[in-house]
Amino acid sequence: EWTMKTSIVFLLCISVFPGFSQGRVVREDETGFAECNVFFPGQVPPEGFTEPFHVKICQQYNKEPRFATLYSTKDKIPLYSAFKFTKPAQSEEENWLVEPQIDDPENDLHEMVHEADIGGTVANLGANQALTSDYVGSGYERGLLNPSLLNEEDFQVATYTLTNAVPLSPALSKSWHRDIGKVVEQALIPHCSETDHLYLLAGAIPSSVQVKGKVSVPESLWLAACCDAPEGWSLGLVKKVSDENSLADLTVGELEKQLLPGVHLFKGSCGEDRQSQEKREAVLQIVSQIHSGEQVEESNNPETEDQPVGKNSNQETSGWVRRVAGIIATPFIKLLELLIYIFVALVKFVFYFLWLVVKQVVGTILDGVYSLWNGMVSYLKAISMVLISIPYDVGRVIINIFLGFLQIVQDVVSLTYRILSIPMGFVLHLAAFPYHTICAIPSILKDVATGIGGTFLLVIDATATVLHGFYYLACHIIKRFVPKSFSDD
Repeated sequence: EWTMKTSIVFLLCISVFPGFSQGRVVREDETGFAECNVFFPGQVPPEGFTEPFHVKICQQYNKEPRFATLYSTKDKIPLYSAFKFTKPAQSEEENWLVEPQIDDPENDLHEMVHEADIGGTVANLGANQALTSDYVGSGYERGLLNPSLLNEEDFQVATYTLTNAVPLSPALSKSWHRDIGKVVEQALIPHCSETDHLYLLAGAIPSSVQVKGKVSVPESLWLAACCDAPEGWSLGLVKKVSDENSLADLTVGELEKQLLPGVHLFKGSCGEDRQSQEKREAVLQIVSQIHSGEQVEESNNPETEDQPVGKNSNQETSGWVRRVAGIIATPFIKLLELLIYIFVALVKFVFYFLWLVVKQVVGTILDGVYSLWNGMVSYLKAISMVLISIPYDVGRVIINIFLGFLQIVQDVVSLTYRILSIPMGFVLHLAAFPYHTICAIPSILKDVATGIGGTFLLVIDATATVLHGFYYLACHIIKRFVPKSFSDD
């Protein structure tokens, strides 16, 4: 039930808010960042980041790769994000996302989703990545390594993922994104002849300081740029977290030494041996002007280098006037920026409140629809079971009647067979038994009388024989012992 409701809400959110991003955690046995290798010169990612807790993420939007991120599950922050400049966004809409597969590689969610929409579908949520709750009340903001302001409006939602954010103070986050935006738009893009070959790496160096004992606060932020063109160049920028106004430029090789041992950011160091020093110096000059707060003037453009000296001196004078005017106007500009910031925050709050109201109303409606759907399904199921059972019961009764009839026929046949199988002679003898019994009584009585008479005669004969024997014996004895004279007498 919960899964079905979540799926309906998720599909509705996708249809109402098409900014849902996709992120694919790249397996260790895959080469590089898969589809996101296009964000590296020669499609070769940086080397030297080989710790087992380094996770490669191909950040996608509408199934298209937008930038690549190397995430540290130990520090709970990204170590770098690789991207390309598209065009500045006119507006920003924060919809923070999380990557489910970092915490639970076996789950079925292959897209980055809102943390509130995950529920209990992801095991060990927050074990390997930062969550919104880690920033609430900490005094830190979620600072983007790949700034949303350097992406097209349709694609900037992909940058609002916690796998692209590091803890920054509000002032540092504002100054970092402001400096990066100016450097990219005013220094890097104009001096790369083939803007499609401008590769950017924005990263963070973790420190021992942790937010709520979990998310590492960066020690410093850095940006590495490579213009992989015939007249190419590369440079690095570093901002110390302890000094929000710092912005040091250095070579890519010098930047690599501040990172992990054996790290190489760009393939072949972005052709460092054949780089155009003039281009690099022009870029560094504009970076220096941005750092000092100066306005980047047209004199930095090679097309204006051949203008007359008089014009240059006039430009210098006008430059001083602009500086004085800038100093005077700065408080008003800051106040205007504050008012704009408050207005934008209010607009964001209103939209967020409306979103919560819409979400609650939609959730209530969906709950009602789901309950009604469940009732209809249960009712139809009960009716279907009854309708299905009627022919089943009728068929069962008919079958039982037929089986009973067959049993009766079987019993009749069996009885008939047993009756017919009795021998007729036995039946006749059995019928004649009373006759023979009664007729045999006189013969039996006669035989009994004959037997008794014969026994009596036998006894008389035996007695006469015994007496005759005694007589004969006595005569014999007398003849033997009595004298003859006496015997003759």
